[in-house]
Amino acid sequence: MKIVYFDCFSGISGDMILGAFVDAGLDITLLKEQLAMLHLHGYEISAEKVKRAGVTGTKVHVVITQKETHSHTTHHHHHSHLNLPSIKAIIEKSSLHSDIKNDSIRIFQRLAEVEAKVHNTTPDKVHFHEVGALDSIIDIVGSVIAIKQLGVEKIYFSPIPTGHGYTKCEHGTFPVPAPATAELLKTQLLRSVDIEKELTTPTGAAIITTLGEGLRTNPDMRILQTGYGAGSNDNPVVPNLLRILIGEAMPNMTSDEMWVVETNIDNMSGEVLGYVMEKLFEAGAADAYFTPVQMKKGRPGVIISSIVSELNLSAVELVLLNQTTTFGIRKHKVARTILSREFKEVDSPFGKIKVKIGKYNGNIKSYSPEYEDCKRIAEERGIPLKQVYSIISKELDIIVNS
Repeated sequence: MKIVYFDCFSGISGDMILGAFVDAGLDITLLKEQLAMLHLHGYEISAEKVKRAGVTGTKVHVVITQKETHSHTTHHHHHSHLNLPSIKAIIEKSSLHSDIKNDSIRIFQRLAEVEAKVHNTTPDKVHFHEVGALDSIIDIVGSVIAIKQLGVEKIYFSPIPTGHGYTKCEHGTFPVPAPATAELLKTQLLRSVDIEKELTTPTGAAIITTLGEGLRTNPDMRILQTGYGAGSNDNPVVPNLLRILIGEAMPNMTSDEMWVVETNIDNMSGEVLGYVMEKLFEAGAADAYFTPVQMKKGRPGVIISSIVSELNLSAVELVLLNQTTTFGIRKHKVARTILSREFKEVDSPFGKIKVKIGKYNGNIKSYSPEYEDCKRIAEERGIPLKQVYSIISKELDIIVNS
């Protein structure tokens, strides 16, 4: 399986991601051709080799040449006022690969959600002037194109330095990291770096946290390509570069170590327990569940268990200590063997639906339609959920086994 590891020793931004992929061998002409499918005008892309603190990287310049950007629409959108629905429309109308469209829209959706939270509005009302609408479309869609083009199936990233100090933007001066960046980096590992600059931008954070998984160090891999993407300012202390390592994941990526964290409770209401479970998932638990038990003095109780990676272990422990009446928790390491997962869009009698496919050593072992999609179909068509499942499963058998 081909993977990429983003080594964000000096932060991450959209143009640094593009620069790193071009540096690693992505053909910029090909990138331009794919981006042209968006039918956006008024920008130019170029790449140049630059040095940052003595290390060579590639800087991708996206130059906005005019204010008007979109040719399709009759009333021209002024580019500083694109919102989520109009950006979605631009991406959906393009002839890009459906995976590229979906991932790009997912990233914009997340960006809009956090901006909405920060500015106390709704995602659809967020105007992407803050990020420079055209700029961020090129950065985001371009990064997704690069990932697809290089055949990368899984994305990992290192702990993120955000920098500190203040940054100027349309709404005045913000503390670094910008509120949207901080929101996007929830549950991720941050690295403390004493640099008074905005090292990580909302766009950079949105791309990797939507598509990737954070790790403490690089995954087990065999490196095939490396690339260095340059940021806009040089820093003598730390080269202002993003390093990407592209390579083959070692086959043991399908087994990993997790922690099981547990505590016994006999004095909490069901309502509060339900809330605790929500919080465990927010803290990054891979799974959480309750087991009814008989406890001392004949009391009915419950064991709260959660399965969590090393990365989110402390966050999950904090939830149990803060949100429950426990006086202590126990934890042990477990090894798990997992099917590698992938999501595919398939055609069903009810239109397109997402399917989760589980593979082991490259062979399909299980597959199931995405619950949310089936639920939506059941609601829309007024047919029982089990019927939707059985019809779709029959289709899937044919598709998967063909």
